[in-house]
Amino acid sequence: MTHPARKLHKPLPVIFTAQSKDTFFMRQHIVAYVLSKGFAPINPFMSFDYFLLDKVGRDKIRRANNTLVQKADELWVFGPISDGVYEEIHLAKKIKIPVKYFELGKTFRSIREIDSTESEYEEGVGNI
Repeated sequence: MTHPARKLHKPLPVIFTAQSKDTFFMRQHIVAYVLSKGFAPINPFMSFDYFLLDKVGRDKIRRANNTLVQKADELWVFGPISDGVYEEIHLAKKIKIPVKYFELGKTFRSIREIDSTESEYEEGVGNI
C-alpha cells in the first residue's frame, strides 16, 4: 500500500519572490499567493528576515539571496522595484530566468499580474 504523502513527492516549480523592504509586511500574503497558484515560493524575507538583524554580514546574506535566485525557475516581482529588487531582476535576466511582475493589493487575493511597463520604481531606481 502506498503512503498518501507519496503522491506529494513530485516537485513544484520554484518561484523566487522579489520585493522591497517597504513591502516587508506583505511577505506572508505573497507566499500564500504563490502557493495558491501551485508553485513553491522562496521569499527572502521569510528566510533572512531583514538581514537577520545584522547577526551575519549583509554581503553574506546578499550572496545567499543571489544563490536562491539562481536556483529558482522564475523570479516574480511584487510591488515597487527597489535597488535590491532591481539587482535580482538583472541577475535573473542575465541567467535567462523568466521574470513576471505583480501589483500588490491588501491581501493575497488582490494581487494581480501586470506588464513590466506598469511596474513602479522606488525613488532613485532607474527603469530596467
